[in-house]
Amino acid sequence: MKSLFSCFVFVTLCLVGSLQLPAQTPVALPDRFEVEAIDRFLAQTLEQKGQPGFSVAIVKNGEIVLAKGYGKRSLDDGRPVETDTLFAIGSVSKQFTCAAILLLAEDGKLSVRDRVAKYYPDLTRANDITLLDLMNHTSGYPDYYPLDFVDRRMRQPIDPDELLRQYAGGRLDFEPGSKYSYSNTGYILLGRVVEKVSGRPFGEFLAERIFKPLGMHNTVHEPNLSDPRLARGYTTFALGTPEYTHPEANGWIGAAGGMYSTPSDLAKWNLALISGKVLQPESYALMTAPRRLSDGRISDYGCGLGVRMQSNRQVLTHGGAVSGFVTFNGTVPSTRSALTLMCNQDAGTGPLAGQVFSLLLKEPSHVPTIRGPSTVDAVKRAFAGFQKGRVNRDEFSEEFNHYLTDAKLAGASKRLKGYGTPQKVEVLSTNERGGMEVTTSRLTFKKGSLRALMYRMPDGAIEQFFVYAD
Repeated sequence: MKSLFSCFVFVTLCLVGSLQLPAQTPVALPDRFEVEAIDRFLAQTLEQKGQPGFSVAIVKNGEIVLAKGYGKRSLDDGRPVETDTLFAIGSVSKQFTCAAILLLAEDGKLSVRDRVAKYYPDLTRANDITLLDLMNHTSGYPDYYPLDFVDRRMRQPIDPDELLRQYAGGRLDFEPGSKYSYSNTGYILLGRVVEKVSGRPFGEFLAERIFKPLGMHNTVHEPNLSDPRLARGYTTFALGTPEYTHPEANGWIGAAGGMYSTPSDLAKWNLALISGKVLQPESYALMTAPRRLSDGRISDYGCGLGVRMQSNRQVLTHGGAVSGFVTFNGTVPSTRSALTLMCNQDAGTGPLAGQVFSLLLKEPSHVPTIRGPSTVDAVKRAFAGFQKGRVNRDEFSEEFNHYLTDAKLAGASKRLKGYGTPQKVEVLSTNERGGMEVTTSRLTFKKGSLRALMYRMPDGAIEQFFVYAD
């Protein structure tokens, strides 16, 4: 499937599925995390952009705070998206594939350091590539599904072992372990390893070891497409209207992305995974560890999960896309928060997932509330006083008044007077330090600009006012 891991490095998919409508002002994203506002934002975005349907689950502090469907699961009969409507989740399946391998490792039935040769000795460089290489996308096996549409190959069924012969039996893209390159081929191979070691079909193994224990009753691997719970997938081309698109033929998806699920079920999975209910601590640590490549570089990928820092917190993310569907799944382990967003149209989420996920990461402001004038007014007043060589010392703290001698002020006046009155004052940054509001502002003049660094206590007293060249 399409490499929707990159969709979070992400979540900037272009919106190619809009109806043929005049340009519209995008729906405004809420400025803070508020469930009702996010609900309205999603509903309005769906209506404006013309996608068939969305389904979402948002977890905040370990609790599902929003689980809802929007729009239609099928444009043919108008059935709505409900919370138990199943969507294809594409490559989000990969984290389940990796969990299956790690569970078998915990059972002592295999090791992630096993060479591919133990299971498929005839594949290229099978003695040099490990299961972990496959999990980390560092094997060098070419990706059989790098494009964003179902080509002629994938309209015909294929045996998974024949797929492996064709795509893992020829030339490698690079030396194993030297690069990160997303490859669905490696995950077809991992799924076959699970089946060989467990003696069971891949879907049965997932159901017994993961879905049933976690109560994921609306999750299934490669379901019968006649299942009435399934949403229908749609595609568009060059701003055309959504059209039903047939899924990839049998054998092409498998353990690389064959699962259907609901956001609420993935919320259960996300919480269970980070809470130690799926894997032992050592396995979880490996799954969430970025890969160190042979040249010392670090990838942003663990085992079936994108692993990175965002807003100073570790986030675990993955996207998924197969014919007619796109999914984003992201978790913030430190706050036990998560977002799962699904759409039954190619590229239908656009930047939406990233926008909503950013609200989960938005921290409450620690900048104190300041009594007195606004930052801009305070900067203008202090700067004007510096230019004149006369300031209202009641506005400054005792220590800054001691620092700001008459001689310093007189020198500042000589250097700043020639700039004249600023045409514009804009605040560039605001943060907190030592219980103070710390701001950097730019003052723009007819000729040139300056920067002002100002510290203020909550009572409005200026503890520091420095002027620098811009």
